[in-house]
Amino acid sequence: MANSFPKHSKLCGKERIAALYKSGNRFTSWPLRVTWQKMPDFSPSQILIWAPKSLFKHAVDRNRLRRLMREAYRLNQGILTSPSPEWRSGGVSYLIAFNYMDKEVRSYAVIEKAVIKALKRIKTNE
Repeated sequence: MANSFPKHSKLCGKERIAALYKSGNRFTSWPLRVTWQKMPDFSPSQILIWAPKSLFKHAVDRNRLRRLMREAYRLNQGILTSPSPEWRSGGVSYLIAFNYMDKEVRSYAVIEKAVIKALKRIKTNE
């Protein structure tokens, strides 16, 4: 799978987001809170990335955190894919929300480690 992050990989829509938070599984991979749900249809996995305004008053900080989380996911999304490289050929798809919980802006290495740990846990909990 190419390391891309196209539009169809972004979780959009109030109803889908509300359904994810209502019935999804949750766990913490510090500094991230991860909510995920396995999807029955064969669409690509979609993610939502969130950095709270209540913790980071400056938009620069929120944008940086979102960019770091998005990049960590983009480079490591292959962890979730099944042996078939294309999601249309019967792979499993997920809805995933990454919520940043720490009060400090952490380095990329810390965020990437948390994203990898979260993706591996999601994959093993199928």
